[in-house]
Amino acid sequence: MAGQSDPHISLFSAEEVEFMAEDELIEIVPNMRMDPLNFICGDFGPFLPQIATQVPLWLAMALKKRGKCAIRPPHWMSVENLTRVLEGERESQGAFQALPFHYVEISRLLFDHARDDIPDMYMVRSLIEDIRDVRIHKVETSLEKFSGTSAVKIPNLSAMEVNIIHPFVGRALQAFYKHDNPEKIPDVDRASSGQTRVANNEPRRPLRR
Repeated sequence: MAGQSDPHISLFSAEEVEFMAEDELIEIVPNMRMDPLNFICGDFGPFLPQIATQVPLWLAMALKKRGKCAIRPPHWMSVENLTRVLEGERESQGAFQALPFHYVEISRLLFDHARDDIPDMYMVRSLIEDIRDVRIHKVETSLEKFSGTSAVKIPNLSAMEVNIIHPFVGRALQAFYKHDNPEKIPDVDRASSGQTRVANNEPRRPLRR
């Protein structure tokens, strides 16, 4: 699908979606003793050897990189669960199996930074890739049946899938509305270009030196 590779079609870039996923909580097992860490997003710790605790994914990766902890993969990343999910995705063409909203980004980050903590890592990665491919195909099939409506509801989509279809659905809905009510719907592209021209005509402020 075009949105998978074209940053101008997707709502966010893959890096931006991955950045948002790094705030998801994940369980770690520290191998050191450390006082609580205080951040704007919350307080985490204290950290005690071999005592599991939850931290944001970005903090887990930072501690893992310094050899301060092991990361426990979430339960949904087990081979047994992913096998069930894949079977469910293949059997049901009209519904999506429940997975974490950032399952693609979380798994990719763990494969990159904590592969030694993931049992059967290669099998897990293969299953997640198969699940992702099946779901993308189902998204494409759903869009082929798309018709003008006031809302589009596809439960259990992930962040990656929403990011791909959101711009397309938004433009498609606008096209349907403009066709039915051309006098009520402004031309967004023309309006945005007009705003750009107005902005470009404004005097520029000198840069600070």
